[in-house]
Amino acid sequence: MSDEDKLDSSLSLLRRLDPRVIESNLTNICTLLGSDDSVVEELLSSVDVPLKIQTCKQSGKDYLCCDYNRDADSYRSPWSNKYYPEIEDNDEELPPPYPSSILRQLEIKANDSFDIYRDLYYEGSGVSSVYLWDTSENEDSGLDDGFAGVVLFKKETSDSLGKWDSNHVFEVIPESEHRILYKLTTSVILDLNSNEMNLSLSGNLIRQLETSQLVELNNGINLETQHLINLGQLIEKSEYNIRNLLQDVYFDKLKDIMLKDLRSIGDIKEKKYEDSKQSELIKGLNSV
Repeated sequence: MSDEDKLDSSLSLLRRLDPRVIESNLTNICTLLGSDDSVVEELLSSVDVPLKIQTCKQSGKDYLCCDYNRDADSYRSPWSNKYYPEIEDNDEELPPPYPSSILRQLEIKANDSFDIYRDLYYEGSGVSSVYLWDTSENEDSGLDDGFAGVVLFKKETSDSLGKWDSNHVFEVIPESEHRILYKLTTSVILDLNSNEMNLSLSGNLIRQLETSQLVELNNGINLETQHLINLGQLIEKSEYNIRNLLQDVYFDKLKDIMLKDLRSIGDIKEKKYEDSKQSELIKGLNSV
């Protein structure tokens, strides 16, 4: 079996297994693949798993862990720019990746900006993190050659019955002196449970957006701020679209299955019970 067939089979299997235990399933499949490092690496980069939270020892703030801020078993904090657990210096190994100094300054501003976004759109709770990296080998080029990054959000309800993880991976590509292309890939992992109704709904969605923006810097706004405004608007639009898709398509379809396919609509008591099931799930979505 070729590497491509192994990857396709692994992804197909993961789509059919319980999404609530995707991390365990992914680990087991990687174990079965064994020494096929290239397939394992491609699989890990293709599958989204729920984000993990760590605390920055220097700042005391929480941050989210993903492949984009990981080096071996350590994760870089966007607040202190340090890896935890700390990485020991070894002349024989490559140093862990860091953004260039100019990009690091933008990363600090981006974390502050999207922390405000999180506070507004996630009802003051949850955790957000932003990580940026250079796409040009010339670190002295600043932002002129473009860059890439990821914006992460994680929210759980107080009773842990509703969980929302969103990953926004983007690329900023200059097309001309005053025009920038923004490419965004958004993936959302949703996990809702209702103990009262004995219901569970889990899954993930992936959507892409792309826009070309004219950048005008003669109105007192610098390039860094313009990038943050454009990315913020694009991410806001993507999250809004996915949230509406989850509620309008998935929950309406769930109601159709319950009321039409599984049970006739004639029994009013049954209809009220099925409506309460849907309301319970929608309440869980609204709380995250």
